[in-house]
Amino acid sequence: MKFGTKISTDLYNEWRPFYLDYNQLKRELKTRTTGRTWTEKDETEFKKMLEDELDKIHDFQTTELAIRIRDAEKHVRRLVVETDASDHQDSRRVSRQSSNDPEIQQRRHDEYAHDEGSDDDLDDDEDGNLTDESYGALEERFHGLEEEVAILVADVHDLALYTKLNITGFMKILKKQTGIPLKTSFIQFYLEKRPFYKYNWDALIVKLSKLYDLVRTRGHPVQGDSSAGGNQSAFVRQTTKYWVHQDNLVPLKLAILRNLPVLVFNPDKEYEPKDSAITSIYFDNEDLELYLGRLEKTEGAEAIRLRWYGDVDNKTIFVERKTHREDWTGEKSVKARFPLKEHQVNPFLRGEYTVDADFQQLVKKGKKTQAEVDSMIQLANEVQYTILTKRLQPVMRSFYDRTAFQLPGDARVRISLDTELTLIREDNWDGKVRAGDNWRREDIGIDFPFEQVAPEDKEIFKYGILEVKLQTQFGQQPPEWVTDLVQSHLVEAVPKFSKFIHGCATLLPNRVDLVPFWLPQMDIDILKPDTGYLSVIERPAAASSKGSSSRQPSTGSHSPEFEGYTEPLSEGEEEEMDIAPAKNEGQRTGLSGAAVEEAIAFREQMLKRREEQEMADGLNTKGETGDDRIMVRDWTAPTGKRISVPVRVEPKVYFAAERTFLKWLNTAVFIGTIATTLLNFVPADDQRGLISTAFFTFAALLAIAYSAGIFVYRSYRLRDRRASGLYYDKYGPTVLCFVLFLALATNVGLRVSEM
Repeated sequence: MKFGTKISTDLYNEWRPFYLDYNQLKRELKTRTTGRTWTEKDETEFKKMLEDELDKIHDFQTTELAIRIRDAEKHVRRLVVETDASDHQDSRRVSRQSSNDPEIQQRRHDEYAHDEGSDDDLDDDEDGNLTDESYGALEERFHGLEEEVAILVADVHDLALYTKLNITGFMKILKKQTGIPLKTSFIQFYLEKRPFYKYNWDALIVKLSKLYDLVRTRGHPVQGDSSAGGNQSAFVRQTTKYWVHQDNLVPLKLAILRNLPVLVFNPDKEYEPKDSAITSIYFDNEDLELYLGRLEKTEGAEAIRLRWYGDVDNKTIFVERKTHREDWTGEKSVKARFPLKEHQVNPFLRGEYTVDADFQQLVKKGKKTQAEVDSMIQLANEVQYTILTKRLQPVMRSFYDRTAFQLPGDARVRISLDTELTLIREDNWDGKVRAGDNWRREDIGIDFPFEQVAPEDKEIFKYGILEVKLQTQFGQQPPEWVTDLVQSHLVEAVPKFSKFIHGCATLLPNRVDLVPFWLPQMDIDILKPDTGYLSVIERPAAASSKGSSSRQPSTGSHSPEFEGYTEPLSEGEEEEMDIAPAKNEGQRTGLSGAAVEEAIAFREQMLKRREEQEMADGLNTKGETGDDRIMVRDWTAPTGKRISVPVRVEPKVYFAAERTFLKWLNTAVFIGTIATTLLNFVPADDQRGLISTAFFTFAALLAIAYSAGIFVYRSYRLRDRRASGLYYDKYGPTVLCFVLFLALATNVGLRVSEM
């Protein structure tokens, strides 16, 4: 599909005047370049047209939603104040009445628990009516604000698509100007000064999150410790990681926002881009011992890093250690950390400074218990010992912006989305001084995309990284919306993805022979067509009635003529109201019977023609509209590299190895019993009997020694996740049978010769 057609079909109809007039610009450019040369006048006039389009787009993007969100914030705050005042007034009235009549106090308590009131219990009927009316009016206004915020969420989603279409249009127009000097000058002097394509979506999403949380909780957002969650031993924890294509970042954030608020640690502080920045310095030695341990999931493998939040002027640095534990140990992988001041980091790494005295001050100040401080001191000493003995040094820096979603005080569902991931070398191994003797490079901060860093020293990861942490009761299923989200077209599952491992594998190719399994997938496009499995953004019916969108899907070879776009209802917008099931489309849409029947008839016709078109196109269309999970079987590792594929060793495999060992011991005991019987019942001067006993004893000891050796060998192979040579033993049973046959033949032969 040509881009002129695409922008006409994908645009949001209410914003049509504010889109780039791509077709007009293309016609103008064609007119000025066909049959004649490009003149200075042409350049001036065409540049003016581009500037006007750019100003129109930039002004719309920066003002449209900002004003509406600011107005919504004022309305929400005003309504919350009125709600608090109403609650305070009613509580004083109830308190006054309850002091006179305990029975009324109990009855009023029950009624308020159901959010209802009774005029009979009031001293003044008029006051009761006003109270009922005020509660109803406040609730109705909250519903209105909830719908308004939902419309804003949908508009942010559409604004992201608006931005993508417009910047693509500008690039295509400038691309058509081959050989015309306007292309470079316009990008440098105009487009970069109005960078609407670099819009700060995170700040907008944080504001929407606060609004959404306020209206959903009726002005009383959940408070609490984000790490809380009851008895931790009674929960099952599960962490999964996914890649997110750049085109899906904003829709994914908005989809999560509908269920979880953005987690901020200081809600009163105005959001700044640096608030979401996280930087880590990973340590390793020249043999990449920690890299290999983490990649192969060796029992006890460690990762040591220094981390800080925000800009480089943050003086608090966290020293973190992640330790991998295998399932057969019965332990869980753990992450522990302790803080250091920035000026203490270098002395700590050199072994010149210990934390004991400073951490003991925390106990004296009452900030930590003695047990907590002892644990931190032990951790610090262990980390320092590991750094010194293994000669660890700064190797890799990771930088990313994190958007976290969680209900405060509820750790059952925690979601984080990392974007702008950049991995930067910190080592000095190739003779190039980077960090030098310092614990980190001093020539860079958090200025993504780090243009001052040489291209060979950095790796900009092209996807976002979604991490979903679930904490559920035993036997309990995760929330349905989480399941729908991770199974949608928005994400691509990548188990055990690690930023540190990816950075070493890509930036240190001459030092690594073993690479992670996901590395060959980096050239595969993970952007998948929307199959309709998950409706990401749904616009309330009231909003969709104001204007319709002419946006149409353009995947595959479907005919745009029969693929209309409709703004669906907002899921969860009226969750407290009694709505009809989706199968009753008349009540769901609020349309008349004739209109519903007409819409259904059109839909059936569209689906029928789409099916016919797919059958006509054959496998090509089927491949685009079928299952969006892609299985690649022909992975090839880079030349001279091996792919490390994650292997999960179940505990039952260890039990099977133990059972095999016990079977061998059982056989050895049986053979030993024969030897013992012969030894006890033959005369001392019976040389032939003693020789037979010696043969059977040798067979029993050989079986015991061989079974013990093969058991130890298999155990180590299982720990190393090496499956070769574990299951088929072609030597042991054969040798044992031969020795037994020899012992029996010797015994029979000696007795026959005695006759």
